[in-house]
Amino acid sequence: MSNDFYKQSIVPCEGIIVKICRAYTDTQEDFEDYFQEVCLQIWKSKDNFQGQSAWSTWVYRLSLNVCLTMVKKKKRVQLISEQPIIVEDLENTFFSNESLNLLYAAIKKLSEIDRAIILLYLEEKSYKEIAEITGATANNIGVRINRIKERLKKLLDGKIN
Repeated sequence: MSNDFYKQSIVPCEGIIVKICRAYTDTQEDFEDYFQEVCLQIWKSKDNFQGQSAWSTWVYRLSLNVCLTMVKKKKRVQLISEQPIIVEDLENTFFSNESLNLLYAAIKKLSEIDRAIILLYLEEKSYKEIAEITGATANNIGVRINRIKERLKKLLDGKIN
């Protein structure tokens, strides 16, 4: 990957990639692996970008797909090894802001698609943009976001269970 491509195409979207990778990982090591894989896939797939949406929208979609694929692979490896993967306690996570940790812990309790939707919503994407990225309808996104907010509120009120 050229330094120019990284600076021009990945750095401006780094926040997007970080948020998505963080929502699908529990450890610093996994986060770094996911982040690196997303960046690699962006570089490998850059010629597939057709300009039908904003570059950031395309990066969102690609990042989500990469993270979901990696989550599935990790689950398969865990099933094959039959040894539990130890997840660090919330207090020992690699992020220091406690309220942000609580929010991410609650988000991790959501289904994979609901996680993607709420992350896009928190990034202030429109219902139309979220629908485009996730493949749902804008009306469906509105309903899902309301349900997700209710679920997150319950999780946060109970301090995550």
